[in-house]
Amino acid sequence: MRTFPQKGDKWSREEMILVFNLYFKLTYGQMDHRNPQVQELAKIMGRSENSVAMRLNNFASCDPMLQARGISGLSAHTKICQPYWDEFFENQETLVFESERILADYQEIPIEEKFKNELFDIPKELSGETKIREVKTRVNQSFFRQIVLANYDGKCALTGIDVKEFLIASHIVPWADNEKERLNPENGICLSALYDKAFDKGFISFDNRGKVLFSNQLKKNSDKDYFKQYFEPLENATIMKPRKYSPNIRFLEYHRNKIFRG
Repeated sequence: MRTFPQKGDKWSREEMILVFNLYFKLTYGQMDHRNPQVQELAKIMGRSENSVAMRLNNFASCDPMLQARGISGLSAHTKICQPYWDEFFENQETLVFESERILADYQEIPIEEKFKNELFDIPKELSGETKIREVKTRVNQSFFRQIVLANYDGKCALTGIDVKEFLIASHIVPWADNEKERLNPENGICLSALYDKAFDKGFISFDNRGKVLFSNQLKKNSDKDYFKQYFEPLENATIMKPRKYSPNIRFLEYHRNKIFRG
């Protein structure tokens, strides 16, 4: 049975990582003690809602994207939070999986049960390190999806479609191309399935300000009904402004140079 911390007890590494996990799934305006997600985390941790909200805002003081917008968060405990921020960007996959494992443990749910929808098709014959690696990848991809969808209010950044089942957390730099940036929220755009596929295959891209670009190969089909219905309305459109993490310009340039069909 888990022992809850007492008032005044020092925060453990596990507790810090749990709050850091939630930090990425919230926008800045949601880091409030009245938020049900904050309340739920506080409950399973045995901490007060105010203390969890305060720690979230401490992490905000480490976030360069917020700093660029003139948002400073609560800087009193930046030194406590900064090592976790640095650890994440130095080794994202390890810390993300650790955070989801700890969260499942606090929720008293085996991690494979919690992520059964993501893991259902892993071959039964997989075992040992191979299986662990596959589970870790699927769990981390689920985390990435959560933070990207939250960043775009659960809507396709091009069309506003808000049916969760239709939405994809599209990598700008593909998963296989850059291990270090796989889980970086600046490397994701929320797109519905059609536009995710068009983006993934290089038929569309975006300039540094998020304006839609059509490839020459796609424009060859401009006289066809599907182009007029699904693509023509997006010509010169710009992706919606994300809540916290804008697409990194370096990643957009990579996509245009390496994947876009020009």
